[in-house]
Amino acid sequence: MIKKYSLEGIKSQEINLLPDERGLFAEAIRSDWSELIDEWFNQANLSQSYPGIVRAWHRHMRGQVDYFLVVKGALKICAYDDKSKKLIEIVNSSNKPTLVRIPGYYWHGTKNISDEPSITVYFTNMLYDAKNPDEERRPWNDPTIVPVEINGNKNDPRVNRPFDWFYPPYK
Repeated sequence: MIKKYSLEGIKSQEINLLPDERGLFAEAIRSDWSELIDEWFNQANLSQSYPGIVRAWHRHMRGQVDYFLVVKGALKICAYDDKSKKLIEIVNSSNKPTLVRIPGYYWHGTKNISDEPSITVYFTNMLYDAKNPDEERRPWNDPTIVPVEINGNKNDPRVNRPFDWFYPPYK
């Protein structure tokens, strides 16, 4: 089932794991998942992050879309819209693999929230051009990223203040 978020174009779908006595099998991505996948891919990348590492913030302004799939460990994946000031936060774990679609025009980044290195496979609809990269960057702790809501919640204690990747989980 496709999950949609309050920032248009951000979607996710849990991956169906099929375990048996040999291990497991899962379809990570299919071209007929048209409700999730609006474009096809030109590149697949592999990223490893050590525990506690934040890789943020960046965006792509020439149409790139990223699809993230954590295959080891756990990541907090965030996307932020400068116009609406909304922030989406998705926890993606190898224990419950989920393919997450992020349109590149949103500021986005990740934090490894597990106690082991994380490994993420991510797919992009555009090829990376090292001579003319489609990337704008901001510091991971940019004080101008101040969400007015997080995952649709305006009462989250983290709203209306600079986003803190290290804010402790709350109940």
